Amino acid sequence: MNDWHKSSYSHNGANCVEVAEGATTAVRDTQDRELGQLEFAASEWSALVDSLKLHG
Repeated sequence: MNDWHKSSYSHNGANCVEVAEGATTAVRDTQDRELGQLEFAASEWSALVDSLKLHG
């Protein structure tokens, strides 16, 4: 998995998420990193992003 980076959709506010992309994509809350992360297969992550782009 690659390094964590802030989502391009997270602005400079306090409510941000970070993602780490690789064979799987992991997502975590920047305010509660110790609570863990959600992981998605690359195909699932792509489908989610495509759907959000299409439907907002």
